Amino acid sequence: MLYLVGLGLADETDITVKGLEIVKKADRVYLEAYTSILLVDKEKLEAFYGRPVIVADRELVESGSDEILEGADKVDVAFLVVGDPFGATTHTDLVLRAREIGIQTKTVPNASIMSGIGCTGLQLYNFGQTVSMVFFTETWKPSSFYDRIKENVQIGLHTLVLLDIKVKEQSLEDMARGRKVFQPPRYMTVSQCASQMLEIEEERKEGVYGPDSLAVGCARVGAADQKLAAGTLKELTEVDMGRPLHSLVLLGKRTHDLERDYIREFAVDQASFDINWKKTYGESS
Repeated sequence: MLYLVGLGLADETDITVKGLEIVKKADRVYLEAYTSILLVDKEKLEAFYGRPVIVADRELVESGSDEILEGADKVDVAFLVVGDPFGATTHTDLVLRAREIGIQTKTVPNASIMSGIGCTGLQLYNFGQTVSMVFFTETWKPSSFYDRIKENVQIGLHTLVLLDIKVKEQSLEDMARGRKVFQPPRYMTVSQCASQMLEIEEERKEGVYGPDSLAVGCARVGAADQKLAAGTLKELTEVDMGRPLHSLVLLGKRTHDLERDYIREFAVDQASFDINWKKTYGESS
């Protein structure tokens, strides 16, 4: 059996009881380590599980799936995914490959950022399409996220923005030369995301959002040191949310006073927050 086991959002203790039982009896245990990260090292997982863990990078998962699936028709193999196996990043391709060669699969769900973002106090029913923000370069500044946000804004829905992580990435020069040299890990911050969003608005000039648009920056959702910061996009370009992982929510027009009251507690500047809320939503939403 191939088990896809969700690990939750923060540390080694977020795994479910069902997931832990599977890990403890599996013949091999892989940790998917390129779409997201836990906030603890692999060694902590191994100590908690009492089992060795094999780190599965992008190359292994996408090109070496045969290695992961080897023998899974005879023994149990556990494939661990930060968050939920079918959350922000799906692993349907691995399941389909397993099916093709007659290997049974089971999934153990867990909390993901898609549900954990409820920590902001914003109602999950009022979220639209989730978008991803990648690191811009001098020559590459993709703006497809802007069109998805525009669609959400038009119907008044909040937008969850997932921020880029770069783990075991090669430079263009090293790729061209076939050198297996990897860049240090990089994790996008809330301030970088807000800056890039405003840069694209300045370029597109469609008025989807602006410097005074309200948003909530989120860091380390689900962890003991979780941090939230509510404010305008301009204010969030200057906020320091600390260590990764970060995400951001752009508020939509379908807001409720309870949402306002909840997130106001995390305002960068409560006076500014009240002014911009009133300007956008009026006295009562």
